Amino acid sequence: MSLGIYYYPEHWDKSEWEGDIKNIAEIGFEFIHIAEFSWIDMEPSEGVYIFEWLDEVIALASKYNLKVILGTPTSITPVWMGIKYPEIYLMNADYQRQEHGTRDQQSLSNPIWKRFTKKIVTKLGERYGNNPTVIGWQIDNEPWAKPDFSPSSQEAFKKWLETKYETIENLNNAWGASFWNQTYSSFSEIKIPNAKLVGWWGINPHSLLDLKRYSADTQADFLDFQAEILRPLISKNQYITTNYTATNQSADPRRTKKLDFNSFTSYPNKGNANIGDLGFRLGDPKELSFAFSFYAPENHTSGIMELQPGYVNWGGINSLLLPGTVRMWLYHCFGGNLSFACSYRYRQINYGAEQYHSGIVKLDGLTLSQGGKEYKQVIEEMEMLRKAYNPKAEIPKKIKERKTALLWNYDNTWSMAQQGQTNQWNTLQFFQKYLEIVKSFGAPADIIYENDDLSKYKVVIAPAFELVDNALIDKWKNYVKQGGNLVLTLRTGVKDRNGHIFSAGWGEKIYSLINAEIENFDQLLPSTKGTIEGLKNEYFWNNWADLIVPNNPKNVLATYTNQFYAGKAAVVTHKIGKGTVTYIGVDTDDALLEKDVLRSVYFQANITTENYPEGVYVQWRDGFWVAVNYASEDYELKLPVKTNLLIGTKILKPGGVCVWTE
Repeated sequence: MSLGIYYYPEHWDKSEWEGDIKNIAEIGFEFIHIAEFSWIDMEPSEGVYIFEWLDEVIALASKYNLKVILGTPTSITPVWMGIKYPEIYLMNADYQRQEHGTRDQQSLSNPIWKRFTKKIVTKLGERYGNNPTVIGWQIDNEPWAKPDFSPSSQEAFKKWLETKYETIENLNNAWGASFWNQTYSSFSEIKIPNAKLVGWWGINPHSLLDLKRYSADTQADFLDFQAEILRPLISKNQYITTNYTATNQSADPRRTKKLDFNSFTSYPNKGNANIGDLGFRLGDPKELSFAFSFYAPENHTSGIMELQPGYVNWGGINSLLLPGTVRMWLYHCFGGNLSFACSYRYRQINYGAEQYHSGIVKLDGLTLSQGGKEYKQVIEEMEMLRKAYNPKAEIPKKIKERKTALLWNYDNTWSMAQQGQTNQWNTLQFFQKYLEIVKSFGAPADIIYENDDLSKYKVVIAPAFELVDNALIDKWKNYVKQGGNLVLTLRTGVKDRNGHIFSAGWGEKIYSLINAEIENFDQLLPSTKGTIEGLKNEYFWNNWADLIVPNNPKNVLATYTNQFYAGKAAVVTHKIGKGTVTYIGVDTDDALLEKDVLRSVYFQANITTENYPEGVYVQWRDGFWVAVNYASEDYELKLPVKTNLLIGTKILKPGGVCVWTE
């Protein structure tokens, strides 16, 4: 895993550039990331281009044997552009045009904005597309599919809908437009659905789902638009990527088709309590954990483009990190099979919106921060690991057998966000619960899409997969028949692709899979305690419960034991062909029930599991075992006798790291 750093030459006097870049190289960084916010320095007025300063920075990087990732500067417009062409800005839900002064204010469907984007990207590609120091391009910055109510977006939305539905009758049916007098006679009558003005409770959920899809398509098209400009201008040795936020809930990375791979941004510590008394100094591991599985499944290239180097300026509470924490995050990334890790930023700046955001060096530009010291340590340790690397190392059999897939679809997230049905519902957190259970088993986990190949996974989990069709149900059934083990959960299969609840039993589409019916569902107050018995234990719930009626009582794994429906099934399992389907119809806070049920699935499939506590991750990568500890207590690793300990000890302290080979 190579290490890099963000550097902003435009923030510093030209006389400091060489000293900074020389120091970056001496610390041991292998590349710098530059220019994604510097459009005004490249084009100070319309049609006037100045790149000599950028030439000099890239030449200095080359002088000190550093490579460069070059950003396209399209997340912030230069001030002159917005003054002359105010229509380039998006409009918010109050139909208020945005203004210059922050990021991501542009209307991505506006033709004038796209014309200026094409010009600057073309100029950059022509100038640096064959520069051997430039190894890659980051398009835009942290893509976010914002809803845009501007005139250009309104027209683009109508065209998007017409392409999708072809006739207004098809749209009216898909949107259920007969409800509350919403029927349209032509696409020209449609406005972008505005939940703020109409009211979140009254907005048409089907139109809002299409708005989410349209916004994600528009964002993806903008990235592909830039990639298509760059591709013929750049060397085959240069890659094109972008940096999504780690658990992005608006832009869909799989909608882009022209990038070489996706990277991501993660700031693990935002002032949250996290795990235990020390958690506020250690960060939340679930964000990175999700990103490794989402962006870098097996055989996919990915990297973290922005990783927090210390405290930030925008967290709820911006605490100092426990010494060793940044190093732990980096080893978590290494174990997560990332190709590179890049930190934001090299120098802490003394002005601007992020002047309290720490850097690798402190305000004097020379003294290493605690995070800087830990980056330097990891860089030195990476050199040692490269020497210890065995290219013939094979993935252990037990790791292969444990490999698990979790199915993801943004439509489910968008649909349930609009109609959560209980304020205790959070789709991402529900998904992460299952992902974290799988990783506590010591199992590699890939987050995949429904069209991906399921056959290479012995276990596939589809958490709250709300929107389905017959083709997906058939695919799941065929996977199980061939020996796969499918785990479904509450809220799965209750709606069609337009978001309509099926006119049948609740979730009836999956009845043939689970060999049971779902009579109804229930939710309790946060203070209420529902009880369940099964798997020789008692469990508690209050979030959501499906009341399951099995066709075969022998298939019941857990049963509700209080409330007026005591005796109804909460969890059932069913064998189809060579495989199994398990349905978990309840959502618990402590996840103990879900963990025990999943463990039984792995056991029945003859798959071994570990039992790592929350916050402890043990990963295998390229012959190395890598363990990190986000918890507030020590954890003792159970290492084989013949272990070759390379880094750390078997006692993992909070923020601790251990690397070994067997």
